[in-house]
Amino acid sequence: MKEFVIGGHTILPGESKKLALPVARLYTDAEVDLPVYIVRGKRSGPVVFISAAVHGDELNGIEIIRRLVNLKSFKVNSGTVIAVPMVNVYGVVNQSRYMPDRRDLNRSFPGSSKGSLAARVANTFLKEIVSQCDYGIDLHTGAIHRSNLPQIRADLSDEQTKQLAEVFAAPVALHANLRDGSLREAAGSMETKVLLYEAGEALRFDELSIRIGLKGIINVLRHLQMIPKGRSKKSSRMPFVAYDSGWVRASVSGIATHKFDLGDSVNKGDTLAQIGSPYGELLGSVPANRSGVIIGKQNIPLVQEGEAMYHIAYFKEDEDVVAEHIESVAEDFHDDKPITEVLQ
Repeated sequence: MKEFVIGGHTILPGESKKLALPVARLYTDAEVDLPVYIVRGKRSGPVVFISAAVHGDELNGIEIIRRLVNLKSFKVNSGTVIAVPMVNVYGVVNQSRYMPDRRDLNRSFPGSSKGSLAARVANTFLKEIVSQCDYGIDLHTGAIHRSNLPQIRADLSDEQTKQLAEVFAAPVALHANLRDGSLREAAGSMETKVLLYEAGEALRFDELSIRIGLKGIINVLRHLQMIPKGRSKKSSRMPFVAYDSGWVRASVSGIATHKFDLGDSVNKGDTLAQIGSPYGELLGSVPANRSGVIIGKQNIPLVQEGEAMYHIAYFKEDEDVVAEHIESVAEDFHDDKPITEVLQ
């Protein structure tokens, strides 16, 4: 097996190591480091990174990685797993999506060693971590006051990436084009195939999202033959795949009363929400412009005209069938089931 080095530290076959990868000092002269946990198997195999909190207020991924590395059953037999629970450490400290320079880290790749703070963090993460990996799983949530149904976003036109998305087995997989400056785009230029897991809301833990994400990572690592197979004979539920989606926006400004929730199927023309004045007058409604399934939703009831309220995915299959599938997956991961049973 070839030598494996991160931040000047060599990790040997069969070794686990926790590292603090320096990025840049604060103006208080305090050092800021990326926490990195590496587990190498004794046999050669794929290298996979698992990252969270690229947006500093998206916390579910931090908990998913915490649970993963603390599983007694988490044993890497072949290949290497690199877990980075906080990529945007600055944002986590400040409970902010952004870097201190107000840049979005996920629009700052590939970055530069001599650029802005966001560019330097992006460049360090890309050079030290991503460049050594064959695959990646990047963990996200919805933005502030928005919730996402557990879903995988990826380039589903690539057959191997699509297979990994199916193996992850989130309720829904959504084809998503690469965005300029994103981690997925930069990783793709290095031929690293990345799944982006979206689930839950910023600044909140969501137990269902955490459980589905943890199980999805285990599924992928088992598929890549990096960790032992589970004892359960039960096969994972295949996700429904959407190649198109869109946001439905507020027709007027006011106070919204929502009629549908995440995972619900909607028909074209359904009233998704009603918007009223502070005096109770009905000002307008928000109709569905196409039939589909709600995979993202604004939570705050105060809306401005034109504001995105519902993210709807469009499927070839009947929307009610997809909604039933989503409900079935949620039942599989209900928090009254021991996590050891869920992960088998």
